[in-house]
Amino acid sequence: MSGVPAVAIIGAGYAGLACAVELARHGIHATVFERSLTLGGRARVVRKDGREVDNGQHILIGAYTELTRLLRLTGGSPKQLERLPLTLHVPGRMSLKAAPLPAPFHLAVGLLLAKGLDWQDRFAMLRLMRWLRKAGFRVAAGMTVDDMLRTTRQTANLCELVWVPLCVAALNTPSAEASAQIFANVLRDSLAASASASELLIPRIDLSELFPVAAARYLATRRGKLRTGNGIDAITPSESGFWLNGDPGSQPWTQVVIATAPYHATSLLASTGACDRLVAQIEALPHEPIATVYLALGEGQTLPEAMIGLADGPAQWAFDRGRFGGEAGLLACVISAHGEYEGWSHDELILAVLAQLERELGRRLPAPRWSQVIVEKRATFACRPDLLRPGIRTPVPGLWLAGDYIDSDYPATLESAVRSGVACAEAIRARLAGKPAHSVRT
Repeated sequence: MSGVPAVAIIGAGYAGLACAVELARHGIHATVFERSLTLGGRARVVRKDGREVDNGQHILIGAYTELTRLLRLTGGSPKQLERLPLTLHVPGRMSLKAAPLPAPFHLAVGLLLAKGLDWQDRFAMLRLMRWLRKAGFRVAAGMTVDDMLRTTRQTANLCELVWVPLCVAALNTPSAEASAQIFANVLRDSLAASASASELLIPRIDLSELFPVAAARYLATRRGKLRTGNGIDAITPSESGFWLNGDPGSQPWTQVVIATAPYHATSLLASTGACDRLVAQIEALPHEPIATVYLALGEGQTLPEAMIGLADGPAQWAFDRGRFGGEAGLLACVISAHGEYEGWSHDELILAVLAQLERELGRRLPAPRWSQVIVEKRATFACRPDLLRPGIRTPVPGLWLAGDYIDSDYPATLESAVRSGVACAEAIRARLAGKPAHSVRT
């Protein structure tokens, strides 16, 4: 099989491109197939009516070490990310900002100076963090975030303004259903880690440009191939390798990575005829939606902070995109997880979010110059306790899975996606080198 292309990657999202970049870094040439003409998968730029916005508002944190490493590797500039200290601001109710000090003083001083929290709230936050540290950030099986908040006697004010919004933002799952263990992992690697780990990193460029386009340039200089507008509909294993239905080259591949959304991965896995149990496992994953409401309010319309929390529904967070190189007065309002809003029309949703902003900001707002609603109905899996998530390996040797739904310490995030892609690359390198497969953490 000399001369046969080694690796095919199906999907040019963050997971697939992370795998391709990591392979290229070690001299292995991969070909990436992408059905769409736009790179990024479920984290991409959307072009409509002459305007460009992201299909959802993503933020990174300093703890996202693999993604930031790959951004540097592919030539990303630090100016592409706005670095902010951990800031939780709910207009008229609370303001907490980490101090410019090393850990743990950055959070301790920020908590001491926070507005809108009384001493009972402050002691409750410290009590939860001490409880987690003492337990080594391991919680009981089956525990939800609400269970953890009750166990550590968190105040109603702190739950409403801090813990529940953070849970929904990080896990995209209501706190009554969300995994306390995954939330503990997030707190371990952010609030309880170094000061830089808890920093907020907000992209100043669109999500396709941030990593996928840079990754494509990196691959182009290292003999990697990217075939956009080229979908793969089926995978057929054979003695000579994997045959891909839709591959214009009509040649076998020794390794194939399925780096699509889980609901697309199942059809590809099913086409092999050897992955029925894995298909059933992935199909059993519950999903949660995310809606992003963009409101272009014009010059002079800003938020009190770059990112603010919203406590009076339906949106939970609002971002001032004008502060990150976007159009002045452009706000992105995010609604995470299932809710009543799912039955509303886009016009109803826009009016509801605009009215919410007026209530919480305490001022009248102009009618939007333009607006857009983007709803991802299956944006992430529902991050519930003891959820059985698949690993990178499949029952078919040489066939791999990558994506933000792959089993890891984290919920469905860009970091999770990237880590799964890197783990696939490491496993493929070992297999091509004839080494025994080893356990790779994603």
